[in-house]
Order: sequence, then structure tokens, then C-alpha cells
Amino acid sequence: MPGLATQVESYSVVIAIGGVPVRVNTTDLDFLEILQDRYAGFLSSEPHAEFNFDVNLAAPTFADPDADVSVTQRSGRWFMERGDFCAEWNPATCSGAIHQSANPYSIDAVLRIVHTLVLAKQGGFLLHSASAIRNGKAFLFAGISGAGKTTMSRLAPADATLLTDEISYVRKVEDGYVAFGTPFTGELAKLGENTSAPIAALYLLAKGSENRIEPVAVADAGRELLANVLFFAEDPEMVHCVFQAACDFVHRVPVYRLTFVPDARVWEMIR
Repeated sequence: MPGLATQVESYSVVIAIGGVPVRVNTTDLDFLEILQDRYAGFLSSEPHAEFNFDVNLAAPTFADPDADVSVTQRSGRWFMERGDFCAEWNPATCSGAIHQSANPYSIDAVLRIVHTLVLAKQGGFLLHSASAIRNGKAFLFAGISGAGKTTMSRLAPADATLLTDEISYVRKVEDGYVAFGTPFTGELAKLGENTSAPIAALYLLAKGSENRIEPVAVADAGRELLANVLFFAEDPEMVHCVFQAACDFVHRVPVYRLTFVPDARVWEMIR
């Protein structure tokens, strides 16, 4: 009958990473199933979510997931764009919208960006590093591509819980820092465990002819940590927050240079 609007059914899923629940809404059931598969282990059944995003599916005009990311703030809202998506987020209303095609890679990027913005204000960050829990303590293994993050993950003993082989979630708490598992994967293509533990140490990776651990001076540790922090926003205030977060971290958490041979015995040195 003319004049009657057709009601479109909406579906939602809550993705909780680092203890931050984000609700993603879509009208496409197939896309919902993609999200449920991609973030299995990080889905929450709790109705509460800190942020809400509506996903509008459309074929991008220029789909290049490797294109540079643009993250800017205007009038209190954040705008995120890459060749395969565009999104906006309003922290005041805890809501946003994402325009992308039906793939998990675009929303993966948006979630990473939003988490970096949230963490920066809290003194935390996402870090290019593998991380694992052993004996109730979390250890981070940072380095550029090829430094050995995936190797350390593969060599981890059976009593270690892998949090990630690629991007670690670091949150500042009152008495130190906590590492959380993430679904952001590297070469292993294996989701981390959705758990957390206090961070005992950060190891800066280097491959060598023998296994050895050397302490890193605070100034050097800060520079190398910043080189591995994920951050995309073109915003002076937020950049300052990230810089301060890195400085605080290296003053409170031991940082070592871990030179290692790709052999499981290297884990005997991790304490």
C-alpha cells in the first residue's frame, strides 16, 4: 500500500576486546554471521555496550585495505577513512557509523582505531607485539615485522596462554599494567585467548646466534616502544597522550633486549 514504510530487521553482536564491549548493528544476516565467525571467543552475551556502531554495507568505490588510514577529529567527532571504508564516531554519544563492503577486514581496522583512541586517554595503547601469559604473568615480545613475534608465539610452551601473535592490548591500572588477549592476528592466523594478566616485562626482540637477555635503558626503551605503538590519529593532544603513556610504561615495567635463536629453549629465560 502506498505510503507505508517497510520495516527492516536489525541484528547486532557485541564484541568485547580489552574488556570494552562494542555493539555492531547490521541489517544483513550474512554479515552478522561473518562477524560472529571472525570474533568468536570475543563475543559478549551481556546487553550492555560502551559504544554502538551501525554498519551500512555498500560496494566501496576504491577498495584497497592497504591504503593509508586517515583519522581526524572535527567538532568532537572522529572521522576514519581508508580505501575500503569510511566511518565516524562520536565519543559524546558513544555511537558511530561505518560504511564498508561485507568483509571483516574493514571493521577490524575501525575497531583497532577506536580502541587506540580510548586507550590513549587512559594511559594505555595497542602494541605491535606478541604476548602470552605464563605462571599468572603476561610477557610482551615487541619488534618490527620479521623480528620474531610469530616465532616466539610458535615456540611457546604448553603451559603458556597466547594472547596474540601480532597486536597486544595494554591497559594501565592503578598498580601497573594489564595485557589482554585480542582477535587481531598475524602470521599464525589464530585468535588470542580472551583473558588477561598483569604485565611482568616487555622484551624487544632481536635474532642472533645465542640466547641472551640485556636490560634496556629507560630512554632507549621509550623510543623503541613508541616505534611499535599503533596510533593513527592526526591530533596533537592525542599524540601527546600516547607519548606520555609510553614514558610512564617504561618507568614502571622492566624492558629487556631479547636476542634469541629460534629454539624452544629461549622460553626457559622468560620469567
